[in-house]
Amino acid sequence: MWKERDAPELPDFSLLKRLARDQLIYLLEQLPGKKDLFIEADLMSPLDRIANVTMLKQHDVDKLYKVENTPIFSTCDQICFLIRPRIQTVKWIADTVNADKAAGKFRKYKIIFTPQKFYACETVLEEQGIYGDVSTDEWAFYLLPLDDDIISLELPEFFRDNFLEGDQRWVTTGGSALHLLHSLFGPFSKVYGIGRCAKVRVESEQKAQKSEIGNVFLIDRDVDFVTPLCSQVVYEGLVDDIFRIKWCVEFGPDVTTADKSMKVMLNSQDKVFSEIRNEHFSNVFGFLSQKARNLQTAYDKRRGMDIKQMRTFVSEELKGLKQEHRLLSLHIGASESMMKKKTKQDFQELLKTEHSLLEGFDIRECITYIEEHINRQCIFLLCNKCSLCSLFQSYGIEHLLTFANLRQLGLLVEQQPGDALTAMESKVGKLVNDKTAEKLTGAFSSLAKKSNFRALSKKLALVPKTGEEYDLRVPRDMAYVFSGAYIPLSCKLIEQVLERDGWTGLEEVTRMLNGNEFVVTGEAIYSQRIILVMFLGGCSYSEISALRFLGREKGYKFIVLTTAIINSARLMEAMLDNHV
Repeated sequence: MWKERDAPELPDFSLLKRLARDQLIYLLEQLPGKKDLFIEADLMSPLDRIANVTMLKQHDVDKLYKVENTPIFSTCDQICFLIRPRIQTVKWIADTVNADKAAGKFRKYKIIFTPQKFYACETVLEEQGIYGDVSTDEWAFYLLPLDDDIISLELPEFFRDNFLEGDQRWVTTGGSALHLLHSLFGPFSKVYGIGRCAKVRVESEQKAQKSEIGNVFLIDRDVDFVTPLCSQVVYEGLVDDIFRIKWCVEFGPDVTTADKSMKVMLNSQDKVFSEIRNEHFSNVFGFLSQKARNLQTAYDKRRGMDIKQMRTFVSEELKGLKQEHRLLSLHIGASESMMKKKTKQDFQELLKTEHSLLEGFDIRECITYIEEHINRQCIFLLCNKCSLCSLFQSYGIEHLLTFANLRQLGLLVEQQPGDALTAMESKVGKLVNDKTAEKLTGAFSSLAKKSNFRALSKKLALVPKTGEEYDLRVPRDMAYVFSGAYIPLSCKLIEQVLERDGWTGLEEVTRMLNGNEFVVTGEAIYSQRIILVMFLGGCSYSEISALRFLGREKGYKFIVLTTAIINSARLMEAMLDNHV
C-alpha cells in the first residue's frame, strides 16, 4: 500500500463550501418571507454538500421540490427556482408563470441561475412575456470539493457543448473558477497549458507573495481521448465504471448484504477506501484480507482485560473498530461484486484487446473481437479499429450521427484520396449500393489513415516494452493504472513538462497534438510542490490515481480540478444523446 513521503500539505478547500453557502443564503434572503424552492435535479446532491435542508428552512424555505418539467402544485405566494442556465428549464418556468397568470394567481418569482446566467435565458423570458414578472440572479457556485485533492465544476455538459457543438460559453465559467482559486489561495507560480480552451486563463496582476498553489496545468480533453476510453482497473475507477460514482455511490443488497441499498460517500474520510482507491484491483483483496485479520486481532485484545482496561477500550477504541468493520464489510462486498463481473473471460479478453491495440499488435484478432462484441461498452475499441458493417448491423443506420460526432472529435479519421479500402470496409457494400458505400467509407474510415497516437506513444514511451515483467504490487511508473500496458498521455505530458520546466524539447510532441501550448510565469513564492491540474472536458479516476502516484514518487501533491468526472460510458453517452 502507498505511504506518503515528504509531501506538502494541501490547502483547505472547505472555504469554497463556506463561500458558496454564504452567497446562497444572501440570495434567498433577497426574497424575504416564506417561499418554496424548486431545485433542478442535478443540483440536488451538490446543494446537499453545501447547505442541508435544516439550514434552508432557517432562511424561510418552506418546501423543497425537484424540477420535473410538469405543472407545479405549490400553494406558496413566493417561489424560487434554483437552476442551470438551460433553455428547456427556462421555458418550463415561463409556462408555469403564464399558467398562474391565466388562473388568476399572482406570486413573486425568483430565478437563481448557477453558476451563471446566459443572455439566451433572458431572451427566452422576454419572448415568453414574463421578463417583468420574475427577478433573476446568479449563484456563482463554481467549485465543489469532492475530496481533499479533487474539485469539480460539476459541468458534464462542458464536453459536448464545447468539443462537439463548438459552444465555448462554459470556457468562461472555467476561467472564473480558476480566478476564484487564484484570489483565495494566492497567485500561481507558473501556468502551463495545452489546447484551445486552456488558453482562456487567469489574467491578473501578479505580486510576489506567499501562495498555497504553485504551478498550474490546463489541459483540454481533446489532447488525450485515449486515456478516458480505456477500461479502468484501479479500485476507484472500477467502482465508478460499475456502480457509477455520483457525489456518492449506491451499493445494492448484493454488496451491503442487507435488504436494501445504501448510499455511501467515498472520500479520504473513509479510511479503508483511502488505502485502496488507487490500487490495482488485483491487489485489493489481499489488503482487505490483511485488514480483516488486523481488525480481529484488535477485537481479541478485550480478552483478559480488567474493568478499567475494558472501560478505556470501550471509550477510546471500540467505536472506531466498529466503524472500520462496517467500512471493511462494504468494500469486501463491493470487491466481490466487481470480481464476479470483471474477472469473467469476456472482460479479460476486452483488456487483452485494448492492450494489443495500444501496443499495435495482433490487429487482425482485435478486429475479430470487435466485430463479435461491438456495443456501447466497446467505445475504445470502436475508436481505434472500427467495423462499419458490424456497427450498422448491431444498431442500424440511425447511428450515422454518432459516427459524425466521433469524426468531429477526430476519433474516426477520414480516408485520404488514393487509400485502398480494407476488406472489412468493403463489407459495407453488402448493406448499401456502391455509391453510398463510397461516401460512408470516405467519411468515416478510421482504418485507412493512421493517427498520431503510435508516434506519440513511441516518443513519450507510453507503452512499456513488450515482454518486460510488470509487478503490479510494486509499480514502477504510472502505467500500473492500466495493468502496466499504458501510461496516460495527459499525465505523461505533465511529468515531462515538470522535468523540463517547460515545453522545451517537446516541440515534436506538441506539434502532433496540434500545438496551442503555452507557459505563463508569475511571481508567487513557496508551494512549488503543490500543483493544480485543470482538465477542461473532464478526467477519469485512472488519471487521478496516476497523478497521485507521480506525486508520491516525486514529492508533489496534485490537486485535480475538472469540469466533471468521466469514463468511457459517459463519453459514449455524449456521442449518442442530446446532452450528457
